[in-house]
Amino acid sequence: MLPTVPVLRGLSLLTLLNAFGRGLFFPVSVLYFTRFVGLSATSVGVGLTVAGVFGLAAGVPTGRASDRWGRRPVLTGLWIGCGAALAAYTLIGSYASFLVTAICYATLSQGGTGVRNALYADVLPAHQRVEGRAHLRMVTNVGMGVGGGFGALALQLDTRAGYTTLILVDAAAFVGSALMVHRLPGGAGRRPAADIPPESRWRAVRDLPFLAVTFLNAVLALQYSLLEVGLPLWIAQHTQAPRWTAALVAILNCVLVALLQVRATRGVENLPGAVRAMRRSGLLLALSCAFFAYSAGLSPLWALGVLVVGAVVQVLAEVLQAAGGWTVGYGLADSRAQGVYQGVFNSGQAAATMAAPALVTVTAIQHGTAGWAVLGALFVVAGLGVGPAVRWARRDATWRGE
Repeated sequence: MLPTVPVLRGLSLLTLLNAFGRGLFFPVSVLYFTRFVGLSATSVGVGLTVAGVFGLAAGVPTGRASDRWGRRPVLTGLWIGCGAALAAYTLIGSYASFLVTAICYATLSQGGTGVRNALYADVLPAHQRVEGRAHLRMVTNVGMGVGGGFGALALQLDTRAGYTTLILVDAAAFVGSALMVHRLPGGAGRRPAADIPPESRWRAVRDLPFLAVTFLNAVLALQYSLLEVGLPLWIAQHTQAPRWTAALVAILNCVLVALLQVRATRGVENLPGAVRAMRRSGLLLALSCAFFAYSAGLSPLWALGVLVVGAVVQVLAEVLQAAGGWTVGYGLADSRAQGVYQGVFNSGQAAATMAAPALVTVTAIQHGTAGWAVLGALFVVAGLGVGPAVRWARRDATWRGE
């Protein structure tokens, strides 16, 4: 997991630490708020949704701040702020304090994601960015998996002290990751504001071709919530498969992504390769939707088998979409303002994450096979649309003289 290339090794270490902390907190967060803070599940869900909206709005201004003052100091400040917000969760005693803390955490965390992606563009050579991102995604899966194992132990103990300990360890992991940012070898991660032409500083928010590509990538990214939210509901409500099938599919996804993500970047290092990968991703996602829909009404064993096949097809689509998304996200961005561009691109995926549960529910869960067909068609259209959108973006960049 730890490569010999100094820059990628440093990124792997801080990614592993950060992912381990997030893996600790993810499985216990809602139960902590409901069982020990005394909030209702509905109020927690509403609060986290409101916080997510603030997080969406954070990507562009934090990206602009990193273009102006540098990735490293901005990312360090954001991650230290995340650690402080997480630590504050252990002190909240009312809904108002929960909401304020959740908004602070979501804003800092979501803003930090775009800045972190821009930092990758600074410290990784252009020919290594996509493969490097793939390696870091593998490390993230491993870190979150190990952290999730410790989180499961806390769930079994089910004590306030156990949950509080995990939250504080996650806070410390954020602070530790922030301190490691400054020790990264390679690029300085800073572009003086005077070197950035005024017309480039906010271009991402009005770059229509780039926004189109961002939207299409976000549509393909709906698959993540399809797996996390839609499929468990589908298995429980519409199939005879064992309830533990959802856990099996989740584990299978983590293992296959870790095994396949780096390989999936081969041939996707340039824009034509990325277009092909994202087109194939859309078609594979439609195929996986067909398998999921077909599982309804089958015997438990056959339903399990069909769902597993569909999950494997979805993983193939996922690794292709991720690799293609990284390439177009970097390749179509104005290199003089990577912070704002990566903030916009990341906000598109975050918006998809917020919208996906409702979309999956009103299509597949409520309307069965017809709903899966709608989702499949949506994925196909998005995958096929990436090519024209990328060509539009490249022509637009040529007209602007980039």
